[in-house]
Amino acid sequence: MNTQESPLAQWGILKNTKRPVVIAGPCSAETADQVLETARGLKEIGVEIFRAGIWKPRTRPNSFEGVGSVGLEWLKLVKSEVGMLTATEVANVKHVYEALRAGVDILWVGARTSANPFAMQEVADALKGVDIPVLVKNPVNPDVELWIGAVERILNAGLTKVGAIHRGFSSFEKTRYRNVPQWQLPIEFRRRMPEIPMICDPSHISGCTELLQEVSQKALDLNFDGLIIESHRNPKEAWSDAKQQLTPADLGKLLSSLVLRDVELTPSQLESLDDLRLKIDKCDADLLKTLGARMKIAEQIGQYKKEHNITILQPTRWDSIINKMVEKGAEYNLSADFLSKVFKAIHQESINKQSEIMNNN
Repeated sequence: MNTQESPLAQWGILKNTKRPVVIAGPCSAETADQVLETARGLKEIGVEIFRAGIWKPRTRPNSFEGVGSVGLEWLKLVKSEVGMLTATEVANVKHVYEALRAGVDILWVGARTSANPFAMQEVADALKGVDIPVLVKNPVNPDVELWIGAVERILNAGLTKVGAIHRGFSSFEKTRYRNVPQWQLPIEFRRRMPEIPMICDPSHISGCTELLQEVSQKALDLNFDGLIIESHRNPKEAWSDAKQQLTPADLGKLLSSLVLRDVELTPSQLESLDDLRLKIDKCDADLLKTLGARMKIAEQIGQYKKEHNITILQPTRWDSIINKMVEKGAEYNLSADFLSKVFKAIHQESINKQSEIMNNN
């Protein structure tokens, strides 16, 4: 795999400062032997940062919720006997204090906690005055503002080594992913906070080992700075999330299969891309012009419905539009999911335009 300098190098804690940074280890610390054996296997494939869940937030009670504070002693052994940096999740003030007392090198805040501004503020307050890297996972719900706000709370506490983790978003719909990646959201996050390193969590996005390579490669293609992947000495025996964990040896094979794309462009590459981008700009301008014309017609329809006291929403007509566009879009190699999202947004804007007219006295 090619290597490029990682933004995480400025944190000053890594020996290998090349991109991508890899953080790996079991979903949960289970026993001292399991932690140490997994750590040694990861060390052999070049992983520098060992992760393990000590406290596990679970949706349902009576599930395995982590071994608790005793697991911190095992992370100490990983540092002293294996020579790796350690990382774990913290969800409240008690977790923060205990992890810091145990000398954990990197903390991350989970998706359930980042969705709660009160909990995030308490964690941030507990970290004031501490010089330690903190990673913030995206909230369970697809809300970029909430994610940015969670990161800002950590920054406002005075910490400077702050990163973000993209672990996908919960969805009621059945998909091939455990958590739908919705790549446009981390892209928007990076647009607005370009100074914050972005790490991908393909394990929680995938929910199974079969998708890990695909999701990891996609993250690197989008110029993510690192990966945090779950690895267990014997995934079949894992006490939690067994289906999404790899052995250290299999993780080594996955990492060696990944391709790192060039970040910097040569002048000739830039010239070629600029030519194509001009064509994209022309298409975008034409698209805006067409959308503007469509909304003008929607306004005329709204005026007609108002004059004749007709309801705005006509479900049969809407179903017909969606089905027709999906069928037609296949001719242009456009996916049904993409077209459904686009035309739902267009339809909603048409409804908004008609509502303004219908309710304008």
